Amino acid sequence: MLLTVAIIGAPHGLKGEVRLDLRTDDPARRLAVGNVLETDPADAGPLTVVRTRESKDATYALFEEAHDRTGAESLRGVRLVVESDEDEGDDDEGWYPHQLVGLRVVHVDGRELGIVADLEHLPAQDVLVVTEPDGAEARVPFVAELVPEVDTDAGTITLDPPRGLFAADPAVPDAPDDGGAAREDQPGDAGGAGEADAGADGEGRA
Repeated sequence: MLLTVAIIGAPHGLKGEVRLDLRTDDPARRLAVGNVLETDPADAGPLTVVRTRESKDATYALFEEAHDRTGAESLRGVRLVVESDEDEGDDDEGWYPHQLVGLRVVHVDGRELGIVADLEHLPAQDVLVVTEPDGAEARVPFVAELVPEVDTDAGTITLDPPRGLFAADPAVPDAPDDGGAAREDQPGDAGGAGEADAGADGEGRA
């Protein structure tokens, strides 16, 4: 099975460098200098890594086959792919989207939250994309505190999300309307009493 390492984005500069949308947990290994990567579509490659670099929240790469901005532009949208290893993803340190997509998502209390739609590899952290029963999408940072268990054998991912992240787990509900208390505090009542007192005092002084 082919795994996507990265998707090539927009050119950067005039010398063929491109921005990468990473889809791997191990870019240092997958994109090491000299690595030759197959592509999807296949006729766009193979591509040989000349260098990669990080800048703020982005990753950039230069490939031997793209010598200028025109060459880089022709690679926009191309996927860099590799054959999957049999033992990859056996622990919770590195999952690939194809291993998680379709798994049932359940709350730690047993409630059904939805189905895994994707696993996004972002610069800061991975994000689990979940399709809720009503069709809405929720995005959950893929960290141990929020994703305590992944059980591919059972076909489930267990989440402990903060309230409000899912429609089935709304934020803290509004406090009930205490009509009696509200009526006691109405400013009109206090004002009326005050005015009556003022009137009485005024008559006495006159």
